[in-house]
Amino acid sequence: MTVETAAPRVSGKVLGLGVVAAGFVVLVVALLAAGGAPKPLPAGLTGAGISVSWAVPVLRLLGDLSVIATGGAVLAAAWLLPATDGKLSGQSLRACQDAAVAAGVWAVASIGGLLVTASVILGVPLTQLGSRAGDAGSLSQVRALAVAVVLTAVLAVILSGARTVATARVALVLTAAALTGPLLTGHGAIERTAFWSVLATTSLIVHVSCATAWIGGLGSLIRYGREQAAAVERFSRLALVCAVAIGLTGLLAAEIHLGGREDGFGLITQWVTTGYGALVFAKAVAFVVLVWIGWRHRQVTLPALAANEPAAFWRLAAVELLVMAGTVGLAVALSRTP
Repeated sequence: MTVETAAPRVSGKVLGLGVVAAGFVVLVVALLAAGGAPKPLPAGLTGAGISVSWAVPVLRLLGDLSVIATGGAVLAAAWLLPATDGKLSGQSLRACQDAAVAAGVWAVASIGGLLVTASVILGVPLTQLGSRAGDAGSLSQVRALAVAVVLTAVLAVILSGARTVATARVALVLTAAALTGPLLTGHGAIERTAFWSVLATTSLIVHVSCATAWIGGLGSLIRYGREQAAAVERFSRLALVCAVAIGLTGLLAAEIHLGGREDGFGLITQWVTTGYGALVFAKAVAFVVLVWIGWRHRQVTLPALAANEPAAFWRLAAVELLVMAGTVGLAVALSRTP
């Protein structure tokens, strides 16, 4: 079955700009509201500077959006879109070329993130970072970002020359590896016990990987799969699995970071008494909205799509993608909030 090609289309550039804008607006508002926004140093103290401190979450968000774009496009080429005799063609080939560009942006954002992160942690301006190269190289966050830079650069080269599904699948594995490295030194490394630290980090990897597949997959479906009913059906099954995994790991992460604390506050109480808890609550609300949209797809828009009435499906999918972009902004703000 072929989906009707006359479906109303939102300009890809307009939707892309909307996604980026939604992510950055939510990021800034969330940081300011929850207390995670960088603050000027007291008079007489020197450090990285307020602009460099703001660059850390901004570059993190740019990198995350690039990760999602890369992962979604590679997922489309490797699995969602059909192939002939294992060779990429048409939209699949276009997806790999787009993924190569996104991987290049990801690499550049990682380089920038490496520099500003080292500057902030070491408390020195960027202009003096060269003299502290040895100290910067000893930081686990910097080393993880450096590995990500290498992997994403290799990924961009592989994708630019990808012509087969097998190559796209190799790129998908490499994308997952580049995504995982920085998470091992991220917000999940809490100071409780080794068991809780491993559990937090593992749940974070699953959470972020599923979010990347869900958001990136939807974006690639809108961009490349409008005329492929099979791609919509495959993504629908993937989205359900991702939603369940994200919900479970999100609850686990909230309990690890907010529940069972020595100060006596419970999980629910901290949703309204701490900035971090407020952002967790906001993410939970956004997740509920996305689950409702998914239910709406299954009950209303997917049957309409099957009946060659695709307009409602694609309109709701565009709204869904914008909500997802906002949750990415919340996630970055959460990683920068005490």
